[in-house]
Amino acid sequence: MSLPFPDLGDPLPVAAEPRLLTWLARRRSSPAQTLGAPGPSPEQLQDIIAVGARAPDHGKLAPWRFVVIEPRAKAELVERLSALAEGQPNPEQARAKLAKLAAAPATVLVISRPVESPKVPEWEQVLSAGAVCTLMLVAAGSLGFGANWITDWYAYDAGAAALLGLAPGERVAGFMHFGTPSEAPLERARPDVAGLVTRL
Repeated sequence: MSLPFPDLGDPLPVAAEPRLLTWLARRRSSPAQTLGAPGPSPEQLQDIIAVGARAPDHGKLAPWRFVVIEPRAKAELVERLSALAEGQPNPEQARAKLAKLAAAPATVLVISRPVESPKVPEWEQVLSAGAVCTLMLVAAGSLGFGANWITDWYAYDAGAAALLGLAPGERVAGFMHFGTPSEAPLERARPDVAGLVTRL
């Protein structure tokens, strides 16, 4: 069932969501290699993308786009990237990293594509693409799926960019992987927030 997205002009009152805050306090990415079936249905995946597209977007420019990588296309992509791995400084390690891409049953590529704007700096548009990826993690988790936001060597390789169909000026913001984790992820070390906060 599709989410109850509002219509243009609908009032959206601000209301406390303590359960959401508790969930966010415990949010943890699932290692990509642990993600297996079942993954999101096509309808759920569309909802995850639609939630991502609600990210802050100064100027309403939508400076990003999405590529759903279907299973057959993913298998072909992994095979072609494996050939490109030979040109990496450590080919064996580069090939091993492709396991993250291959494992998950559902993958969406988020592409940052800043547009010319007299009002909105490119940096803000790039940040918006990162916000899209973050919201997609939250949306997938709220549906009960494990999720991981990955950028490996193939997110930055020129040959891989050609395989992915990136246009000039476009960059990979992230490969978003979704599925059911085979094991619960463990809490990892977190930064000492107190040491990162200053006050003016």
